[in-house]
This record gives sequence, C-alpha cells and structure tokens, in this order.
Amino acid sequence: MKVYLVGGAVRDHLLGVANDDTEKDWVVVGASPEEMLDLGYRQVGKEFPVFLHPGTQEEYALARLERKVGKGYKGFKFDTSKAVTLEQDLSRRDLTINAIAQDVRNSDELFDPFDGQSDLNNGLLRHVSNAFSEDPVRVLRVARFAARFKPFGFKVAHETHQLMKTMVVSGEVDALTPERVFKELEKSLCYATPSAFFKVLAACGAYDRVFTPLSTKQHSSHENQFEFLDGLKTNQAHLKFCLWLVNESPGDVVKLCQQLKAPKQYEQLARLSAQFYSFVKLFDEQTEDAIYEFFAKTDALRRKDRFEDLLNVFQLLSVEVGAIIKLKDQLSSIDIASLDKVNIAQAIVDEKKAIIALFLNTTK
Repeated sequence: MKVYLVGGAVRDHLLGVANDDTEKDWVVVGASPEEMLDLGYRQVGKEFPVFLHPGTQEEYALARLERKVGKGYKGFKFDTSKAVTLEQDLSRRDLTINAIAQDVRNSDELFDPFDGQSDLNNGLLRHVSNAFSEDPVRVLRVARFAARFKPFGFKVAHETHQLMKTMVVSGEVDALTPERVFKELEKSLCYATPSAFFKVLAACGAYDRVFTPLSTKQHSSHENQFEFLDGLKTNQAHLKFCLWLVNESPGDVVKLCQQLKAPKQYEQLARLSAQFYSFVKLFDEQTEDAIYEFFAKTDALRRKDRFEDLLNVFQLLSVEVGAIIKLKDQLSSIDIASLDKVNIAQAIVDEKKAIIALFLNTTK
C-alpha cells in the first residue's frame, strides 16, 4: 500500500503559488476497502470508495479506473481493485498539470507519466488523454484554470481546444447540470482575471450552450470582450457576476439566473444592475418621478445592503454615485412622526418627492 498526494496541491507547489483548495487530493494504491477500514479509516461515498483519515479527516481515495456508460459526468462505472496502478489512476485525470503525484514518504519523488511538469513550465493546459471528452465538466474546469492561471501566461493547448469544440458539437456539454455550471462560474469570478473563463468557453462554442439566454458578440476568437472584468478592486463573485451581465436585458438576466439556479442574491442584484445601469449613468438628467421610482424599485431604504452592493457595481464601472448616496441619506432621515397620520402612506410619498425636488433644484 502506497499513498500519494496528487492534483492541485502538487501543481501549485511546483508553481510556487498558494493553493486555494481547502482539501488535498490523496490517492491510495494497492489497498482494499477492508484494509483501509482495518487501519481506522472511515468509508464515505457510494459510487466509489473514499475514506476519511482517522486523524486529519482528509479524504483518501483508492486508485481507480473509470468506464463511460452514460451521458454527463455521472455516467461512469469505477474499478477500484488493488491491481489499479498509479499511472492508470492518473490517466483518467483532466489535465497533465493535475496528473502529477508526490510520494507521501518522499516529497522529492514525483511521478509524472504525462509530462505535466513540462506543461507547467510552458504554460499549457493540455488534456491527459481522449478520455477527457467523456466528462463535460472538464470543459468548465479548463476554462476556470485558464482564468486562474492567466497571470502566469497559461494558454489552452491547441489539441485540447479542438477536443473541447468536438464535445460541444457532439452535445456532451449539454449534459452539464446547472449547479455545476454555477459552481465553476462562481469560482472563476473570484479570480483576478475571470475574463479567460468566458473567452475559453466562447472560443470552443460552449458559451452559448451553457449560458443560452446570452450570446457572445466577439468578431474573432482572438478578441476578449470580457477583459473589463480583470483587475477589479473586488474579489466578490456576486459583484463580478453583475458586471458580467450589466449590458444584458433584465429579462435575459432573470432567464439565465433561473437556468443556472443562481442564488436569489445574485438574480436580484444582477437584474437591478442591468435595469438601472443606463439610468444611473445619466442620474443628473433624470426627472423627479423617475428618481422616486428608482429608489422605490430598488427598495433602497429597506434593502440597504443590497442597495450598497448595487452602487458598488456601478462604481466598479466608473459611474459617479455620490449624488445618489447623498439623496438616499436625505430620504432616510424623514421624520415619520411629523407627517399627516390620516393617509400616512401618501404623506410619505409626498415627503420623498419634495426632498427629491429640492435636491434637484439645489444641484442644478
């Protein structure tokens, strides 16, 4: 029985970067489930044996082979017999840079049968084998790795790009679940350079398939219409999500969010961002009634955190929101007790409109 550290932890150590994964990927070669249990490991997982270390509680998976039996990333059968070798286990992984193993007993000993270290040095995201095409999630993962490692100059290898295009044409990517698409999207948005995620998907044709309410407007695969998302002064995924969609119609934003099963926080904020982006850019030209409707429809005075996020989205787009903040503060200071109680609702509306009118008169 031998234990190896594989995947992201090894890759990032070789790159000299901090690993952003919360879990390490451990593989056990030459062991049976019974032997793992005898050593005090606790089995979890139903599709294939994964065991929790009795001390660290980290997951240890038996080396395995997999055979495609159906559509999507769940359409596999697994072989976890003791005869499965480390090289066979690594051969089922997505990219060569993720198929490097480190012997737990000797950290200097690396097992790299697919030349992942060379691809690390050359900045290439290259698939291990044609088995890559059996799992549509790998299209998303390549795009995400392109976003994460864009600052290092990483590119998708030509042959991998061609294979991804084939997966789109064959309909394999149509088996992706909304939850997995959103998960990979959200992770990519947290990186400093998420534009590469969208560009890679657009270049292979997957963008229009996984984000069907939207369409890319690129004239060339060498252009990147998403670069405005890079280098922003935020790492908050929900804000970047809104920036990505800000020029789409509010209706398409809602359709996409429902398709992706995005959290309500994302859907509501993205819809408001798309709905009021043009309005806010010309805020000083708006009428009293239009401004009143803006504060009412955004529920600015009650949903204060969401409204702050909305203004943050516009500020990230270099829109001046100082006047909006000042006016919101004035609207928040209304003394309800001093208003006519006979029709308090109308009295509040009238007071708000009076404040807006005065504000517009004093700022023009």
